[in-house]
Amino acid sequence: MVWGAIAYHRRSQLLRIVGNLNSNRYIREVLQPEAVPFLQSLPGAVFQQDNARPHTARIVKSFFAAQQVQLLPWPACSPDMSPIEHVWDVIGRRLARDPRPVASADELWDLTLKKFAQQPETKAAVGTTLSV
Repeated sequence: MVWGAIAYHRRSQLLRIVGNLNSNRYIREVLQPEAVPFLQSLPGAVFQQDNARPHTARIVKSFFAAQQVQLLPWPACSPDMSPIEHVWDVIGRRLARDPRPVASADELWDLTLKKFAQQPETKAAVGTTLSV
């Protein structure tokens, strides 16, 4: 799984998440080290995420409240409405056009990082996850 966030003139680092993501791992491996610092560097930022179970757990909601992170309410069953899904689509198409075969998960990760770095900044602050 890959996690990333985009904002008006910035993007977060991509995070590679190996294995299942539960709410505790989401806080420890995504929110604390990357998402919250990214959001705090953007005055007035509102965080958008889909309604995946790790995102909506009580412990995650409490964490956001303690960090004073403003959340955008998100309708159920609507992951494709997230602006970052368009970024993932572009990256996926760029990966598919690359003629070199990918021999390992590590090689795919390196190529994904390069394609994400080539993506121009966008005009909506969002965060989400993507399975690869």
